[in-house]
Amino acid sequence: MLVTRAEHQSAPLCELIRIHGGHPIAFPALEISGPENPEATQLQLAQLEHFDIAIFISPNAVSHGLAILADKTPLRRLKIAAVGKGTSRVLKQAGLTVEITPADRFDSEALLETPELSDVKDRKIIIFRGNGGRSLLGDTLQQRGAKVVYVEVYRRCKPTADPTELLTNWSATVNVVTATSIDILNNLADLLGAEGAQKLRHTPLLVVSKRMQAHAQKMGCRSIILAERADDQSVLKALSDWLTTKILQ
Repeated sequence: MLVTRAEHQSAPLCELIRIHGGHPIAFPALEISGPENPEATQLQLAQLEHFDIAIFISPNAVSHGLAILADKTPLRRLKIAAVGKGTSRVLKQAGLTVEITPADRFDSEALLETPELSDVKDRKIIIFRGNGGRSLLGDTLQQRGAKVVYVEVYRRCKPTADPTELLTNWSATVNVVTATSIDILNNLADLLGAEGAQKLRHTPLLVVSKRMQAHAQKMGCRSIILAERADDQSVLKALSDWLTTKILQ
């Protein structure tokens, strides 16, 4: 099973797969680094006291944002929102209280459905995220009357990797590929090259959202497994269910 999470995040999933009898192959298709302009980011974070709500998009947004933020006192005075359980957990581990989080689905659409974000007229909201990313959350909050500022606290990059060995042994070692973001999926296809992208399209692919599922279908992927969420346990459950179904067929 190919695990394509960033290197610093792949070990727990690899270990879970190993514990349950699988053979994980780590091939990171995403690299996380600090913001392109740390000084500009620090200047933005110095204005935290002027905001009402802070939204964290991902665990990386938490870890990198808090690493830059020397004094967490202003943040503690804000209402804190987290898109998903993993993000919420990292915030709580840092001693912060999460007041706004979706109840079941964990994406921007679900966060926008929370009562706390339904009426945000004249509220000042800061969104911690990586470079680029979807604009849906900020655009919708602005349409609801909020004043929104993005602070980019990390960068998503395509790593440098040689896929030669992986491609040589693909048919013998890769029976399913896992990808937990569109960035990872796109980077993986680029890293594998034309030959590898063809192999990818013919290999069962696990994704973690309907958006990813639609994107993978456009890429030509033929067999797509949909996990309920991006956390390791949800990925493992989807893999286990897929294997069980395959065995019973």
